Amino acid sequence: MTSPSNTGGRRRFLQTAAAAAVLGPLASPRVHAQGQRVRFGYIGDFLGASLVAVANKQELWKKHGLVPEVKGFTNGPIQIQALGTGDLDFGYIGPGALWLPMSGRAKLVAINAIGYSDRVIAQAGIKSLAELKGRTVAVPEGTSGDMLLRLALAKAGMRIEDIKRVTMDPATIVSAFISRQVDGAGIWYPHVATIKARLPDLVELAANKDFMPKNSFPSAFVMRNELDADAQAPLVSAVVRVLKEANDWRKANLKEAVDATAAMLGAPKASLEAESGYAQYYSSQELALLTRDGTVDSWLAGMNELFKGLGRVAETVDPKKYYAGARYIG
Repeated sequence: MTSPSNTGGRRRFLQTAAAAAVLGPLASPRVHAQGQRVRFGYIGDFLGASLVAVANKQELWKKHGLVPEVKGFTNGPIQIQALGTGDLDFGYIGPGALWLPMSGRAKLVAINAIGYSDRVIAQAGIKSLAELKGRTVAVPEGTSGDMLLRLALAKAGMRIEDIKRVTMDPATIVSAFISRQVDGAGIWYPHVATIKARLPDLVELAANKDFMPKNSFPSAFVMRNELDADAQAPLVSAVVRVLKEANDWRKANLKEAVDATAAMLGAPKASLEAESGYAQYYSSQELALLTRDGTVDSWLAGMNELFKGLGRVAETVDPKKYYAGARYIG
């Protein structure tokens, strides 16, 4: 949990996370001669940035012939937009944005982790979801926080129209909640930890684990659709190798991965450490086996059905149409 003295620095970091930040070698003809350029997006929290931080620290990009331009974003849907416009090659999305590749907007290349850091939170004194009726609840549009809010309302027999839902980026939600401008929020750790440092009596009304094991909540890495072609196979294979090695290093060295991520982001280590505890991590070998035996497909199919119920997608889509699992097994 962050301390009040760290909150200002954390908020400044969150407010700048949307800006592109080149954290690898700058693009130039000289640098490009040393490897293939790749533009890679991340989100400024542990699950969203740790593999990039590890790849930087362990020099995995260089090892696999890549020259990275890594850019920070506040959420997954914005990265999907950047993939679609050709401004980004690969990115990271949380479970709340999985409906976008299911809708054909991108391709999954690797599973990151099963996370359960999302929460529906409320101001002190609000004891149930029913008490949010008619109140202002903030969410980042199309994210896992938005998804969890909708799930929680449905479980409570409520509709999204029963609340005053407002969309904000995560940093604005932190500020708005702390200043009591909103009554509730659908948000995730480490943002919840940042808020708790100022408002320790906030109420957690719902969490991912309330819906597990029926629903698993995988985060993932995505690429723009044009890269799913034989001509681009060497680039995709190199990126997958980086992700696998970084993933295995993170699993074996979680504390050091937190340190590397905090250093890369310029963020308080305590909040990232808290977030890192809300996930199930797998080795790359385990993820390959889970891909082969259909477990990953079952996770994605479960999310697909969830998004159908929430009105995000109209149909059930075979995961093989948007998850390049064969490339991961490769």
